Amino acid sequence: MAEWMALAGWAAIFDESDDLGLIVGGPPPSPGPPAIATAPMIIDTDLGGDPDDTVALVVAARRVPELRLVVTSDEYGGERARLARYLLDMVGRPDVRVVAGSDLGNSRMWVMDGVCPAEVPRQDTDVVGVIDEVCSGIEGRIRWVGMGPLSNLARLQREAPVLIPRMAVTQMGGAIKYRDPSRAEHNFRVDAEAAIRMVPELGRWNSRFVLSDVTFNPAMEITRESALYQRWGRPDAQPWERVLREHFDRWMVKYPGSMQHDALTLAAAMLWPGVRFVREHVALDGIGRMSLTADGEEIAMSISADYAAFMTWLEDALH
Repeated sequence: MAEWMALAGWAAIFDESDDLGLIVGGPPPSPGPPAIATAPMIIDTDLGGDPDDTVALVVAARRVPELRLVVTSDEYGGERARLARYLLDMVGRPDVRVVAGSDLGNSRMWVMDGVCPAEVPRQDTDVVGVIDEVCSGIEGRIRWVGMGPLSNLARLQREAPVLIPRMAVTQMGGAIKYRDPSRAEHNFRVDAEAAIRMVPELGRWNSRFVLSDVTFNPAMEITRESALYQRWGRPDAQPWERVLREHFDRWMVKYPGSMQHDALTLAAAMLWPGVRFVREHVALDGIGRMSLTADGEEIAMSISADYAAFMTWLEDALH
């Protein structure tokens, strides 16, 4: 009961009839799981670079039976979508559709050349059509988990704006005190125009932003010394574990490890109660940098996380 009380409190931000944010005060939540906890899920991911996306996708495939669709962002000639299809099939989720989304012409954040077998087909590219088709058979709101730039949401807002209010968005992105003050956080920087367009729009519909201020923390970094990484290299590792190991090996040629930005965002969308959100007013400048300002747009943004509990949650989800 205590767990569901906590989940109901966190979920209230997705309730259109509620404007209390995190229920800091107000009436106690009703017992039992909130409806959003089992709502269909769409993941928007730029997997294939930093392996945190791949970790998050595997967790969702294994732990979210309501996962309906994966949309790729910052595409790399359709290869991110092929990788998503390959992983989903490997984890036993051929039922989850994949569509190749926005291609911004970038190539830097891609390290997975040659991993997908040649027989993995190219995926559909009709982003708006596929999302509309998936949503047409669903009543109520849909969980949208944003792990990449906001390009696909911006396109949806332009071409099918009626769908935006249906999305209970949990978006990884933005930072108040980014580690490099000269630029915006990665997901906002890659498509600053989309971030500038969509942050105010999403703020209207009680979306939540998991900021880099919270996710960029070595307490949730997977490195060569991590138990998860070592387990993925065992002789009896599952095929999807071997793909994760290969992804980390390629990434760690240049970087010491991968902080689990996107897995924490997924956890928040799954209503894991260890991420704390508050409502603040923010503004974005012309290159997507976020700042607090009294006359800005009101959003719900993360301010802290229980990192030790999260890593326990993650290890259990990947066991």
